[in-house]
Parts: sequence; C-alpha cells; structure tokens
Amino acid sequence: MKPMTFFAAAATAVMLGAGPLFAGDIMVRDAYVRSSTPNSVTGAAFMMLMNHGDTDDRLIAARSDVAERVELHTHIEDANGVMKMREVEDGFAVPAAGKHALERGGDHVMFMGLKQPLVQGKEITVTLTFEKAGEMQVTIPVDLKRKPNHEGKDHGSMDHGTMKHGEDG
Repeated sequence: MKPMTFFAAAATAVMLGAGPLFAGDIMVRDAYVRSSTPNSVTGAAFMMLMNHGDTDDRLIAARSDVAERVELHTHIEDANGVMKMREVEDGFAVPAAGKHALERGGDHVMFMGLKQPLVQGKEITVTLTFEKAGEMQVTIPVDLKRKPNHEGKDHGSMDHGTMKHGEDG
C-alpha cells in the first residue's frame, strides 16, 4: 500500500471510530460473531476483508481458543437446491485492491465444538492467517441480534452435511 493511501485509510478509520485492523495491506472491517442459540456447539464469524495492496493475498486459516476446531467454510448449493456447508481448505482469495466478504449464507469462519457460550455483548479473539500478510489477531464482538444481509440470496434450506460438530478430527 502506498504511504498516503495507508495514512488516509487509517485517518478515516480513527475519525469514524470504525476500528478496522490491518495486517500488511489487509484490513478487516465490520467483524461480528454469532451462534444459533446460547447452547449451540457451533458459531460463525463474519467480516469484510479488504486488500489495499497491489498483490493478491489469501486468508488461509483461522484459530481461536473458544472452540475445539476453527475452519474456513462456505455454502454450496446441491443439485436439489439445498445449501450445504463445506470446509474450504485452500482459503479465500482477497484480490489486490479488492475485497472479500465473509457473510451469512456465504463464506465464513466456523467455530466447531464451542468451549463456552457466545454471549451477547462479549468479545472473542480470533487469529486470522493470510498467505502474504501473515497473522492478524482480531477481537470480534458477539452480536446475536444482527440481522443477515443476504442481498437477495435465498438460503431457506441448509444442510450442514457431514460436519462433525464438537468432535476432534
């Protein structure tokens, strides 16, 4: 990222109180985490990944102490129109001068085997690992009340497939 571009982005963030985080040229914005219910064994984190550099990067891993396993997941529609959640082992591309949304009904960070409830108003710590930018520790608020923004997507039918919630392996 060019020095003036970085300064302008950082200054804007401070003025707006938005609190984005940077690792190299990667910025994380508007992150939140939620679970289905207070007793859920799974949860998910959503955020906007922005690449302010001139080289493509990739989110390749995530980890957190709140769950037994943390994986990068997406939803894929099968031949019957049912959405199925699947791990994305090679991660998510974040194009140069572009962005990649981790959002409900799409790509996301999946927490499996929660060790504690995700409590409204609390925060969790997640370490994101990027192929080029390296590691970024992000403090993410738990927001169980946030409404999904599907932008016209229909995700009424969802099957978690063969995921082993709360089990090692």
